[in-house]
Amino acid sequence: MKAHLITYGCQMNEYDTHLVQSQLVSFGADIVDSVDEADFVLVNTCAVRGKPVDKVRSLLGELRKQKAQRSLVVGMMGCLAQLEEGQQIARKFEVDVLLGPGSLLDIGKALESSERFWGLQFKDELHGHIPPSPAGKLQAHLTIMRGCDHHCTYCIVPTTRGPQVSRSPDDILRELDLQLAAGVQEVTLLGQNVNAYGVDGGARLAGYPSFADLLRQVGRSGVRRVKFTTSHPMNFTEDVAAAMAETPAVCEFVHLPVQSGSNRVLRRMAREYTREKYLEHIAQIRRHMPNAVLATDIIVGFPGETEEDFQETLSLYDEVGYDSAYMFIYSPRPGTPSYKHFADLPRELKTERLQRLIARQKEWSNRKNAEKVGTVQEVLLRGDAHESGFLEGHTRGNHPTVVPKAVGADGAGIVRVRIEHATPHMMYGKILGADGLPLPELPRFTPESAALSSPLQMV
Repeated sequence: MKAHLITYGCQMNEYDTHLVQSQLVSFGADIVDSVDEADFVLVNTCAVRGKPVDKVRSLLGELRKQKAQRSLVVGMMGCLAQLEEGQQIARKFEVDVLLGPGSLLDIGKALESSERFWGLQFKDELHGHIPPSPAGKLQAHLTIMRGCDHHCTYCIVPTTRGPQVSRSPDDILRELDLQLAAGVQEVTLLGQNVNAYGVDGGARLAGYPSFADLLRQVGRSGVRRVKFTTSHPMNFTEDVAAAMAETPAVCEFVHLPVQSGSNRVLRRMAREYTREKYLEHIAQIRRHMPNAVLATDIIVGFPGETEEDFQETLSLYDEVGYDSAYMFIYSPRPGTPSYKHFADLPRELKTERLQRLIARQKEWSNRKNAEKVGTVQEVLLRGDAHESGFLEGHTRGNHPTVVPKAVGADGAGIVRVRIEHATPHMMYGKILGADGLPLPELPRFTPESAALSSPLQMV
């Protein structure tokens, strides 16, 4: 069997794709790079917003056309598969295999089945499963929990991924050991709400550390860099900030979604905290890490949001001074309370507000990144950038960074970089040697240099 996997959505989906892909490899499947090469195509889906759902519809329509022309098995997994909306899509486009986020280990049974297979249960064995480490990767994701016990009115995750279940700390650390043995240098701990780790259904699990203590344990493992996502402000504690500050491997990057700066909108969202409480958390973070890099999520145009509410979001952005933000227009999702009970705002109004927020974000990101010019940053290089002769990577603060290839520097790994230029979304610098001076750059390929070095030009 030749399999090709396509992933939409969050880092948790990327982790789940790797989990299923490793299962397929253990069954003897070859993983191929394109749909055209494959006889099994599996689409990992996202249901948080409408746009990823539209992409899945389009893709499944194309795959149905191919099924009419050749032997092809089509599968759909992930959050959309768990919903009635996704199951209707699966029927319409003649999907053969349907797996919800809790039934990923059923992939073997699905492929052995002689008829269409649907697995939509939340199975406990998934939480103890330890997938093999990704080969040849310096970065890895590590799931520490699944599901969510909060019920934000706009969010479909509690339905698609079920209630919160924390993984055993022993399983987490065993998986981490495997990743380190495979050469991983940066690990990102994943969960819908990592701050609530070890407190499932409102009760502390016996023998489970707090999230702050788990950070400390992971930081002592020998891993070079640790990050985590996502944090819910309701469960954030100052001990998390303290653990980050006292654990050198934990990066000083905090992604703390606020969603809105208006208390009225936060109540309608059922976010369970106020603007004032959120700002207390920001103060706690900065008390322990004055140079912390702060990122957030913001939903624009939530039902009932007034211009005054939106201005409060802009003023919060200025008060915090975020380094970056993920900004979204509110997308009504069937099955959520906000979809059922609240009237949506006009698309034009939501779009106009989003553009104003993006402009504010660019101002702050430009200011924050400009402060890094002249500083030396630790950058994890991942490999070649889009432009020939350059490498790309990211700092401990998650800033995308580009550097010229240099003599004596590998194409991937952690290096020291002096930042020489910055834009709102990118930083540019040069790799430093042990003496603190920039390493000499490798000559860059151009058509002219190629012509000069070509043996056909020699006389």
